[in-house]
Amino acid sequence: MRLTPTELERLTIFTAAELARRRRSKGWRLNHPEALALILDEMHEAARGGASYDEVVRVGRSTLIEDDVLPGVAELVGTVQVECLFGDGMRVLRVERPIRSASDEP
Repeated sequence: MRLTPTELERLTIFTAAELARRRRSKGWRLNHPEALALILDEMHEAARGGASYDEVVRVGRSTLIEDDVLPGVAELVGTVQVECLFGDGMRVLRVERPIRSASDEP
């Protein structure tokens, strides 16, 4: 099987997101790559599932809170920019500060 660079990147994100889900289910806090992969994977899946642009952005903002990640990780993930496949084609989405504090509205 031959995969394009985009397909390989998507599989890498998925794999890292699955690892993050496993660690999160154990009650462990996520590091930077795990947190980023989980946010990106949830956004990809929402777009693939037919969500609107605004809904996918909401997913990116509601996937994690600061209590889910190691200290300092929320500040490291300042902006997330990802290209997602929607029903009408690929679009770039940008989410500022996707890891919110527990007191913030989703």
